[in-house]
Amino acid sequence: NLVERTIPIPRKRKSALSGAKLLEMVETSLDNDKAEDIVVIDLAGKTEIADYMVIATGQSSRQVGAMAEHLRQKAKDAGIADVAVEGASQCDWVLIDAGDVLIHLFRPEVRDFYGLEKLWTVPDVVAGTAATGTQAATHA
Repeated sequence: NLVERTIPIPRKRKSALSGAKLLEMVETSLDNDKAEDIVVIDLAGKTEIADYMVIATGQSSRQVGAMAEHLRQKAKDAGIADVAVEGASQCDWVLIDAGDVLIHLFRPEVRDFYGLEKLWTVPDVVAGTAATGTQAATHA
């Protein structure tokens, strides 16, 4: 007699800090740690897993690890109990799930290889042309 078990799909977790406030804390921490090429992607309407995705670069595994640890500690201090961190053993690419904000920290060559921000910022395609949100230059 088999009993069917349903595993719920993970949904966005609410945290003590939410959305914009958490994003502000993340950006401040990364700025203090001298992160480079910080990109914030608004995920509203694209997915339910988080409100924002932050992608940043550290120049070495040591810097990436330090940034990850600082973010984890600041999130914990802000009352976010269940911060998930993946990739901290190698520090080439560290993912931090802080609930409303997902943070990806990379070494430069790893970030270039995966091109993660390109996956989330694909331009809209309209009538065979790419609409990137900027006006196309017209030549008269």
